[in-house]
Amino acid sequence: MRKRTRGRELALQLLYMVDARGDEALLGVDDFLKDEAPDEAEAHEFARQLLSGTLDHQEEIDKAISGAAQNWHLRRMALVDRNILRMAVYEMLFLKDIPAKVSINEAIEMGKRFSTQQSGAFINGILDRIRRERDL
Repeated sequence: MRKRTRGRELALQLLYMVDARGDEALLGVDDFLKDEAPDEAEAHEFARQLLSGTLDHQEEIDKAISGAAQNWHLRRMALVDRNILRMAVYEMLFLKDIPAKVSINEAIEMGKRFSTQQSGAFINGILDRIRRERDL
């Protein structure tokens, strides 16, 4: 598995924990990474970057998602889908070294893997709309 893909998976798990349990989940990040992905330093580094960046810019990210998600309130979205979207939007808006299409494709695959088959299309629709609206 590619290092960035693995980092995304780790970051998704961490974002899920923070969304479900609050900021107290951040206290166990080091232990979680060590237990889940021993000897994967590059994946750890990317996961930390995604986690901190997504949380730091969450308000802006959530506004972008809410604007693109017609007839869907952010809180009504599945927890996994919501955090996949947040992480992908963070990549698209703030990590200029990653093409938007790569972020979208990775998010779709994570949605299919960790949520439902329908999640892929749902995630694709929202992210593609953000990409088009922001000309990314």
